[in-house]
Amino acid sequence: MTHKFGTLEYVLDKYSGKWSWKITGQRAVLMVSQVISDAWYGDGPDVAIIPDTRQNVQKIKWIHDRYHIEILSKSTWQSKFTKPHSTKENPKKIEILRQVMPGKQFRGKLLNFQKEGLDFLLKSSGNALLADDMGLGKTVETLAYLATEKQAFPALIISPLVILPNWKREIEKFLKKKSKNGRFLESQSPTSTIIRTGKSQDLGKFDFYIINYDLLHKRLGDLSKLDIKTIVCDEVQYLRSKSTKKYAAVKKLAALKSVKYKIGLSGTPIYNHGSEIWPIVEILRPGLLGSFKEFCEYFCYVDPKGRAIVLEKKRESLGDELKKHVMLRRTKSDVLKELKEKVRYREFIDVDIRYYRKELDHIWKSLETEQKKAKTAFDKSTSYYRAIQRERYAAGMAKLPHVINFVKNIMDIEESVIVFCHHKLIHEMLHKKLAEYSPGSIIGGQTDTQRQRHIDMFQDGTTKLMIAGLRAGNVGINLSRARYVIFAELDWSPAIHRQAEDRLHRIGQKNTVFAYYLIGNGTLDDHVANVLMDKSYEIDSIMDKKIESFENKEKAELILAQIHDKIKTS
Repeated sequence: MTHKFGTLEYVLDKYSGKWSWKITGQRAVLMVSQVISDAWYGDGPDVAIIPDTRQNVQKIKWIHDRYHIEILSKSTWQSKFTKPHSTKENPKKIEILRQVMPGKQFRGKLLNFQKEGLDFLLKSSGNALLADDMGLGKTVETLAYLATEKQAFPALIISPLVILPNWKREIEKFLKKKSKNGRFLESQSPTSTIIRTGKSQDLGKFDFYIINYDLLHKRLGDLSKLDIKTIVCDEVQYLRSKSTKKYAAVKKLAALKSVKYKIGLSGTPIYNHGSEIWPIVEILRPGLLGSFKEFCEYFCYVDPKGRAIVLEKKRESLGDELKKHVMLRRTKSDVLKELKEKVRYREFIDVDIRYYRKELDHIWKSLETEQKKAKTAFDKSTSYYRAIQRERYAAGMAKLPHVINFVKNIMDIEESVIVFCHHKLIHEMLHKKLAEYSPGSIIGGQTDTQRQRHIDMFQDGTTKLMIAGLRAGNVGINLSRARYVIFAELDWSPAIHRQAEDRLHRIGQKNTVFAYYLIGNGTLDDHVANVLMDKSYEIDSIMDKKIESFENKEKAELILAQIHDKIKTS
């Protein structure tokens, strides 16, 4: 019978605070003590901790090749040898950022903080997460980087469907075409194509290939043949689940030998819980946070529903680790001193309580029936989900007349207003009841041309009211003409609301932005708002080391006082 020589695991050492190699086993530790001079004992004489340097990794490999150590952190260990850049020492901490100028291929002007963003990408060797607040120009910084970095083309841009045309426009606006003899043509732009079909076919030769996340796995074979040099994942929070087809497709593309640079973009890379950051970082910098098991063991606890939640005492240290090695995070208040604050306010409004309770009774009876008929845990889970969605719709309909009154009163006080809702029928009802204002519309199913026409109408003042779907109008658009945003319905994710708010609160906004969350009295709205608060606390602690207030501010109260006064006197 042969005895196991030892085990090797990649861990975050609790004493040094650095990711290191842990070897266990009496024989293995004895060998390490003779070969690696800067190792130290861990929790006991049969545990050794070894700094993760290139030289130490080679020495560990020398031991492994001769005595066969059992590798527990296989993906991290393999990454040290499958990619040249992964055999470097611990990722270098990026501290001082300079204001660098973009390459000659870039057509445009960067703000000073955007020049620092370009420097961050250059110092990160193009493998980084740009997590600046929405509206600070992550797209422009990325294009500036591609214009500056050597051999960055062809580039693959992956984004939500609604943002595809915006990428094509920004490429044409900010980049010059490079001719075969190396000259930059001022009047021309790099070639680009938007991939809109899942049918496999030759994609041709372009500088940019632009595709949405949902088509990616269908075109994986075609994209793998293109000798892609750069992958840009816009709204990278779409990759927060490692079990999806889109995640698997991006993972395979990122592992191609031709790919040198991988950039993730998102002002809200964490949607619900801090553990969502691991799959994203694993694509951009494999092994940086260890395996998912290692990450969860160190940073998280598992709640009663089986979700990995980052421990409160570890949230700040996780944020620090990300910012040291892979993530650039700046808020608007950090870089835009002239940009005014953003004020959130919960406003309780009346509802048609008789209608709401009647609908709840129907929902409850249907739920009871479905639960009795359910044969599997999955059947029970989906029936609960349907009940929750039906309640959200009932709450939206019950408060709709009072939402309309609130919007009308805001319209009488202010110039431009955006109303976000979730359900299509509520969107249609708002349009019908607020037709006197000739509102613009952003909703799923629009063509790119229709959508842009409504945005232009709002931005140039043709209409002063925009009604937008929460998940259709929360990314990829600029609505900075308005300073008031009203949430007629609430989503379960704080990131959805933040993205929607930041359609207004961005470069070009000169006024304080007021965000009103309309809570229906007697509905589950208040519970949803509290859930949003809990999730926001975890996200803010990791990303910004601070908690944004969802509560009353003096200026918001003054505006509400005007509305209430108008209601009483009318």
